[in-house]
Amino acid sequence: MSDQPIIFEEWKTGDGALIAVARLNTPKALNSLSLEMIRLLTPQLKRWADDPAIQAVWLEAEGDKAFCAGGDIVALYRSMTEPQGASEGEAFFTEEYELDYLIHTFAKPIVCWGHGIVMGGGMGIMEGASHRVVTESSKLAMPEITIGLYPDVGAGWFLNRTPGRTGLFLGLTGARLNGADAIFTGLADRFIRHDLKADVVAELCKRNWQGEDAHAVVGSVLRQYEGESADAMPESPVRTHFDEINRVTDADTLEATVDQLKELSGGDGWVAKATRSLAGASPTSLALVWRHLHGCKHNSLKEVLDKELVLSTKCLSKGEFAEGIRALLIDKDQQPRWRYASLAEMDSAWIEDFFKA
Repeated sequence: MSDQPIIFEEWKTGDGALIAVARLNTPKALNSLSLEMIRLLTPQLKRWADDPAIQAVWLEAEGDKAFCAGGDIVALYRSMTEPQGASEGEAFFTEEYELDYLIHTFAKPIVCWGHGIVMGGGMGIMEGASHRVVTESSKLAMPEITIGLYPDVGAGWFLNRTPGRTGLFLGLTGARLNGADAIFTGLADRFIRHDLKADVVAELCKRNWQGEDAHAVVGSVLRQYEGESADAMPESPVRTHFDEINRVTDADTLEATVDQLKELSGGDGWVAKATRSLAGASPTSLALVWRHLHGCKHNSLKEVLDKELVLSTKCLSKGEFAEGIRALLIDKDQQPRWRYASLAEMDSAWIEDFFKA
């Protein structure tokens, strides 16, 4: 197996056209996205965009556990704690968001095979793809509240486009979604069994592309195999609990919303499990989620990513993010010492400063 963090290939189709392939290739790190990987993928996508032989792009990952479990936050921790490191953290967010925007605005079809864990930075890649595929093993989430960050990579745009207030619920709780949830919330387009992947690829390569609408070719193939996968589709807890999610997120303040969410955390069901994360969440993160999602409702994707670059750059310097990573992944004591112990104690000026360029 190649030791390159991303493997690039080109598959030849029956009529001589090409499908470009990018395979994330750090499975031991759950294919977490590093600055090196971003700097490989962005220019390659630009080359494929300009190559008339390339009809579509296929994004996948090595290994069965994860498409991409997020950004390389251990490297970000080093950038926050080592001398001269800050510029690397800023470069990471700047270039990551540029990559996300490139994928969102890519003219040719991009199929993202979102098998296994798709979280944080992985969501940033997947959500921009024109054809987002989930499988019976997909686990999607934006769990940044547990590390002193907030849902970024365009989440101010894509979480605001989910039905009802599910996006706010997902941002405040970091709840995990299965493939059916992803379809219901509009965060994925097709549910296809993972064991059909090779058949999907073979069918795409058999098709005639030249002179055809490439998006329609991809759509017809994925639709066919989604039909064959219907029996494998799990139940969607988000659909089941949709009314309850909307009820408990219906409040005029963050404090009231969090109180209502915490009232549900005592049981054994999916909602209880989803809301239990609030007990250890960074109050700063919760405040950033609330303000960011409400403030982005009418923004374009570009405006959202510009706002997120300001926010994320501030997160690099203010200590909460570094402390969250320390507790979870460096010292692994699971005892983060957040700047504020509760929302009630938080100084509004502290949050205000995150949003100032």
